[in-house]
Amino acid sequence: MKAKHVVFIITAIILADQALKFYIKLHYFAGEEHPVLGNWFRLHFVENEGMAWGWKFGGEIGKIILTLFRLVAVVWGVFLLKDFISKKYHRGFIICAALIFAGALGNLLDSMFYGLIFENSNVFTQNVAKFTAFGSGYASFLHGRVVDMVYVPLFRGTFPAWSPLWSGEEFEFFSPVFNIADASISVGVAILLVFQNKFFHKEGHAIREAEPATVAENISNNDLIH
Repeated sequence: MKAKHVVFIITAIILADQALKFYIKLHYFAGEEHPVLGNWFRLHFVENEGMAWGWKFGGEIGKIILTLFRLVAVVWGVFLLKDFISKKYHRGFIICAALIFAGALGNLLDSMFYGLIFENSNVFTQNVAKFTAFGSGYASFLHGRVVDMVYVPLFRGTFPAWSPLWSGEEFEFFSPVFNIADASISVGVAILLVFQNKFFHKEGHAIREAEPATVAENISNNDLIH
């Protein structure tokens, strides 16, 4: 797989992710929600100070650590992708790595710069944020909040009376609010798990694209010898 194809995949995901985040940030107040396809697919604006799916830890210090960790992971990811491409690893494996990389970079951009370029979205005043002069936003460098908006509560129900811990309580299947970057990471990881036998040797090494041709060539050579 060529490097330009990987760059195209990453660029397309980043542009789609950032375009939707910009639209939501500039048109929705925090907590605002609108249905897209019935009640099971909605746009619901929330801002996430932590990891994917809303997880967070450690307050302000944790936020900085998380952002720096993302930054290191993205820089490291550049060299990993370059290595995967140069060694001609399996096309599917490289695509999955590109999806994960693009998702990490998409959320990193929010954490690094959104606090510098946007006004605060206040859930209480229900204001819709605007762009602000660089450095005059709601937070300093590395303290930006990740914009999430995709909400797909596929169905709601009630736990049965015989349930020992949640008897009679309502539940919602798939309640996290996420974004395109989160989805890109999740899809990349899911495909790796499902097709790991196709992408990896039993020893755990990624299969290279050149290997099938090499095997065929060896067979032909053996035929010639015999």
